Amino acid sequence: MRFEGRTAIVTGAGGGIGEAYARGLHAEGARVVVADIDGDGARRVADSLGEGALAVTVDVGDPASTDEMVAATVEAFGGVDHLVNNAAVFGDMELAGLTDVDLAYLDRVLKVNLLGVLHCVRSVAGPMAAGGGGSIVNQSSTAAWMGISGFYGLTKAGVNFLTAALAHELGPRGIRVNAIAPGPTLTPAFDRQVPEAFREPLRQSLALKRFGHPDDHVGPVLFLLSDEAAWMTGHVVAVDGGQITRL
Repeated sequence: MRFEGRTAIVTGAGGGIGEAYARGLHAEGARVVVADIDGDGARRVADSLGEGALAVTVDVGDPASTDEMVAATVEAFGGVDHLVNNAAVFGDMELAGLTDVDLAYLDRVLKVNLLGVLHCVRSVAGPMAAGGGGSIVNQSSTAAWMGISGFYGLTKAGVNFLTAALAHELGPRGIRVNAIAPGPTLTPAFDRQVPEAFREPLRQSLALKRFGHPDDHVGPVLFLLSDEAAWMTGHVVAVDGGQITRL
């Protein structure tokens, strides 16, 4: 029960990996705000968790919306101790290159995947610091290091930079900022994005010859949020079955 008496916001928690994060935090005693642009999905997860869970509809690409999310959290639970920036455009993402992606669509993806992280952090930093500090985990991706994932990889490389920069900016206020970078993980979004013909070669490229599951990421995220990682900040931890080697 590492999070008993604490409050956590998880964005993109209406399904997939974000839902697993919300469930993991709630199971260890946290009051959890299940935040998602899909309000029905957020309510489904919050209702299934029961007491100590609140559903909030949020568009992380809109700073006014993230301010409202944090205000609802403080009103319901009195403060906020932890934030998981999981929301992103991925499952229904258009397939296009950097040189031919529609610029309006690119702008939307950048607002959600990259600036959405910053919006949530800016919204939460004041209340978190007022409560004595806290911890944030951003959702990156191994795509940040692969150079072949177009604008999605671009946004996740930006998340890595934000993680390091915000760690230094918010450290004096008692707020730690880390990230995890999931590798290929079996979710509905993975099913939509990865053609069947590519899956076996991709699996064989991993040091551990299996795809990840959402629960594979829960332990690392909860560790980074917890006091067990009290002297860790500014790091991006790959949780990827050995897809990426960084020396």
